[in-house]
Amino acid sequence: MSTIEELKVFTGNAHPQLARDVCDYLGIPLGESETFKFANDNTFVRIGENIRERDVFIVQPTVAPTNDNLMELLIMIDACKRASAGRITAVVSYYGYGRTDKKDQPRVPITARLVADLITTAGADRMLTLDLHAGQIQGFFNIPVDELTAEPLLSNYFAEKGLEDLVLVAVDFGISKRARDMAGRLGVPVAVIEKRRTANDDRSETLNVIGDVRGKRALTFDDEILTGGTIVNAANALLEAGVTEVFCCATHPVFAPAAPRLLKESAFKEVVVTDSVPLSPDQKVNNLTVLSIAPLIGEAMKRIHEGRSVGELFQ
Repeated sequence: MSTIEELKVFTGNAHPQLARDVCDYLGIPLGESETFKFANDNTFVRIGENIRERDVFIVQPTVAPTNDNLMELLIMIDACKRASAGRITAVVSYYGYGRTDKKDQPRVPITARLVADLITTAGADRMLTLDLHAGQIQGFFNIPVDELTAEPLLSNYFAEKGLEDLVLVAVDFGISKRARDMAGRLGVPVAVIEKRRTANDDRSETLNVIGDVRGKRALTFDDEILTGGTIVNAANALLEAGVTEVFCCATHPVFAPAAPRLLKESAFKEVVVTDSVPLSPDQKVNNLTVLSIAPLIGEAMKRIHEGRSVGELFQ
């Protein structure tokens, strides 16, 4: 069996703190590399140590600036491939363009598939990711994909709080299956927010609450928070339906500029997210709690490196 010293972790500029935290969990140093732009805006990558026949993991969520970070990932993969790495795993804790996963109107792209093709063509041998926007994105890859989930991390956090009369609320029908899974972990009932998109942007109109929520504490659940409008509308609808307190949890805090203020001023007693994407100090408002995914990512990387089951992490 391979030793942990043969595992190498590198990072671009997207989320170096996550890479450092993963390396701390694994007890290994972060790999030496440099990634920068020339004056002509071209990205350059140099791997600063020997990785021949090594098991290489590149930690690089494709967050804003999405296109820059995606190009960094692709160029880092190519650099490692040309340095004769034994195996290259793209560790994309947040998969950008994941919302564009189907052709739901005429003459539009399926960009989630295009990004999968780019990562594969660049030379990645495996993909490690967290809570994809849609499960079918795994099928866009012709390489093995390990999709982790933050559901146990989030559910354990709320289980330890010991909230009574709790109901888990899916903010739309698309997330309802994951919401049922999380509700099963917590041993609580499920409700669903029915909503309708009003445009091709990120605005939505909340319609009504399906399920018994009156007199209970509500925990809304979604895979990501962008503008914050969807979950804030959900919180308001739940309060109108007779909920006593509202909490929120989501995996990816992909905050638009106005989102932190909107969450801070909302009815949410607490908003719990993970550090799958980096957050600046001014985004960490007083009702926001950030949970670390470094142990989850690190353990998955260790298991991949040693040829053990990743699925056992969630059994």
